Amino acid sequence: MEEEKEFMRKAIALAQKGMSENEGGPFGAVVVKNGKIVGIGNNRVTSTNDPTAHAEVVAIRDACKNLNTFQLSDCQIYTSCEPCPMCLGAIYWARPEKVYFGSSKIDAAQIGFDDQFIYEEINIDFDNRKIKMIHLLRDEAQKVFEGWETKTDKTEY
Repeated sequence: MEEEKEFMRKAIALAQKGMSENEGGPFGAVVVKNGKIVGIGNNRVTSTNDPTAHAEVVAIRDACKNLNTFQLSDCQIYTSCEPCPMCLGAIYWARPEKVYFGSSKIDAAQIGFDDQFIYEEINIDFDNRKIKMIHLLRDEAQKVFEGWETKTDKTEY
């Protein structure tokens, strides 16, 4: 468990560094494979004007680039805070074997990073969401899906 603690300390240090350098919120993450850090990230939302530049997403992108893959099987993610819904989605798509987190989503909410409304929105019908979701041109969009089904040279994921 000492090795895991060191990786978590690195994620926490990245959170501190990014916050101190005004790159974004107080969040950091590392991706580890075979006992080696292969990706790092800290929150860079405000410094890059990118609402998706959360620590976990930045670290996943870095690891995928470094490993030349779009999946992180056999990897672990260490993040200074329990992942938000967006990061959780990214983590599931990346398919690591395990995620370690420091602070909880309750801890994050106490300092102004409350994502509970997003968890609630997911279960609400499109018509009743705070941001309207409008189903448009489904038939035309489906043609692309039909093309995917018959595509013979696709890379499955």
